[in-house]
Amino acid sequence: MADVLERIRALPIWSGPLEITPLGGGLSNTNFVVEDSGRRVVVRLGVDLPFHHVFRERELATARAAHLAGLSPRIIHAEPGVTVTAYLGARPFTAEDVRAEWRRVLPLIRTAHSDMAEHLVGPPPFFWVFHVIRDYAATLRSGGHRLAPHLGRWLAEARTYEASQVPMPIVFGHHDLLPANILDDGSRLWLVDWEYGGFGTPLFDLANLAGNAGLPFDAEQELLAGYFGRPTDATLLRAYRAMKAASLLRETLWGLVSDLHMSVAGVDYDAYAAENLDRYETARVAFEEAL
Repeated sequence: MADVLERIRALPIWSGPLEITPLGGGLSNTNFVVEDSGRRVVVRLGVDLPFHHVFRERELATARAAHLAGLSPRIIHAEPGVTVTAYLGARPFTAEDVRAEWRRVLPLIRTAHSDMAEHLVGPPPFFWVFHVIRDYAATLRSGGHRLAPHLGRWLAEARTYEASQVPMPIVFGHHDLLPANILDDGSRLWLVDWEYGGFGTPLFDLANLAGNAGLPFDAEQELLAGYFGRPTDATLLRAYRAMKAASLLRETLWGLVSDLHMSVAGVDYDAYAAENLDRYETARVAFEEAL
């Protein structure tokens, strides 16, 4: 921790004595609120995580585009491994908040999908959950993870989910819609943490939001109808259910891969994976029973 604090103090943007306070919630990075001469900012520290397809330079470009699209706070300073953003004084959503206020979240998703590409510069990142699942499986096999014997079944299930998808426009998505990545400052919502931002299918963000927050089925149908502007037909609903299962399987494998390769104080990756595996099994059964 002393090294981290020294790294923060060494940033060339301060004008006076600093008050540094840890900001919880990060699963793969470390965040602090820093007060400098009455001004508050958020300092985010994180290295590249190739096993998660996370590259901070790409994340920075995406976060800048998100600010220009009106979704995320302004970036004040950036250098390798460190990003400093404006402090919003906002509280993170919980799963209960998303279930109660998903209609407020939907415009954020719409804006990302419609506006982000106009502001992005540099190489275009891409996100396809089924590739991520396959790559995570390879990582877990090569690492000798104790749950590797289950990978054959999970990969076979993922192939069925992929085959259930329908053609859709390519949009720029967030792809990590955990409730805590949605912030409420009392007057509006913000969307932060763009590690997995990239071009892909709009269906993933919708399924990811619903799966992570535990939206009930009637709300899921309203969410789909609200996004697509029409009632949900059987084909779209099947693709959505498949994508929701894939999203939760990816979240499970993310936890298992993290358990192999990362250590963040206070984060139990194995427990995180187990929680999401339970959610995945529920989504898998719902998908299969609807066939």
